[in-house]
Amino acid sequence: MANPEWGNQTVLTEFILVGFGNLPELQTLLFLLFLVIYIATVAGNILIFALVVADQHLHTPMYFFLGNLSCLETCYTSTILPKVMLAGPLTGDRTISFNGCVTQYYLFGSLLGTECLLLSVMSYDRYLAICNPLHYAARMSGRACLQLAGGSWIGGFLGNSITTLSISQLTFCGPNGIDHLFCDLIPLVKLSCNDPHLMETLAFILSFLFSLVPFLLTLMSYISIITTILRIPSTTGRQKAFSTCSSHLIVVSIYYATLLIVYMFPTTDILNDFKKVLSVIYAVLTPLVNPLIYSLRNKEVQEALRKACRKFMLGLR
Repeated sequence: MANPEWGNQTVLTEFILVGFGNLPELQTLLFLLFLVIYIATVAGNILIFALVVADQHLHTPMYFFLGNLSCLETCYTSTILPKVMLAGPLTGDRTISFNGCVTQYYLFGSLLGTECLLLSVMSYDRYLAICNPLHYAARMSGRACLQLAGGSWIGGFLGNSITTLSISQLTFCGPNGIDHLFCDLIPLVKLSCNDPHLMETLAFILSFLFSLVPFLLTLMSYISIITTILRIPSTTGRQKAFSTCSSHLIVVSIYYATLLIVYMFPTTDILNDFKKVLSVIYAVLTPLVNPLIYSLRNKEVQEALRKACRKFMLGLR
């Protein structure tokens, strides 16, 4: 299967995404499960994005970032679920072209890096709002919000361009079965004929910059937030604020922890299947949970949703 376009760089034109293909008895169940998750994820995130755009009361820095997160996760989920976890089990065709694999990795990896940066920006926004409310308006001006959000998107896509360019230069001359759910850096490197140490080192460095550093910044922000909340004299207010922030911190910690284990721990035969499960958590479940944790529990979003429903009902009459 020689590809003249790539010359001597590769002798493979396609890969096979193994995924959960070694569990044939569960394919129907997995297809239905991922279909429901995908529909719910896309519907929930598009709903949040539409509410943030349409309702004037949600035109604040916090909801601006939440709108960015919803848009990001709609794209993020759509890069892997339809092709890998829906079309594959449904048709039985798990092949993906070399160019398609590289493109999928570039988009997914870029959006992954963007989300890591954006979550740390969102925690910084909440830190300023709760711990430094007097400086909040000045530091979170419209221009600052655009710069922070834009920097997250640009940083994610630029950072992943390095690894994508490196992958495109690898030579693939052996087996073409990717023992993973989607095209990702380490599984691709393991299939190449090149020395993997340089690429694994690059993956570690980028994971450190885009996962560990944002996680530590996020953790520091939430520790400061929780410390400030504990000083609130009202017991009811303290419990409510603590409940909200703790749920945010738990979800963010699980997200970053799964990323760090997948990308910074060496892959062994024992860890391989475990990493597949972790990949489902950060790639599939987190985009489903985030609209519920960050947005739909907020009174402002609930009120905006009620207003939108009332307008819709009146429009039907």
